[in-house]
Amino acid sequence: MRLLTRLVVGAYLLASVWDAVTTPAILAALTETVAAQGAPAAGFAVRVAVYAQIACGLAFIVGMVTRWAGLVCAVLFGVTAASVYGAAGLEAAMPAVLLVLIGLDMLVRGPGPLNLRTLLVKAR
Repeated sequence: MRLLTRLVVGAYLLASVWDAVTTPAILAALTETVAAQGAPAAGFAVRVAVYAQIACGLAFIVGMVTRWAGLVCAVLFGVTAASVYGAAGLEAAMPAVLLVLIGLDMLVRGPGPLNLRTLLVKAR
């Protein structure tokens, strides 16, 4: 079940920001949205958030540095949840809240038995 969670959440994290990485206009629009909410250094913050989300997605999928990725995911989506909750309420913030909980779960419980690190260590 851990493997399924890692794969689904990792794929979701990658898919949800892939357009922002591959299309500069989408990244610019996202930056404008964040800047309109009053975030300082919005361009830098958006780029850090997008690439952190990609790193978390990849880490979850392969099962390497999963605990650190869980921490980054929890912090990243904690900020997102607080921002969305303040603007649109709990229902709109719920996906981010769930990703905070999944990130904390990955932080505490790790990747499970099926992960790339275990496969590499056993290969020796």
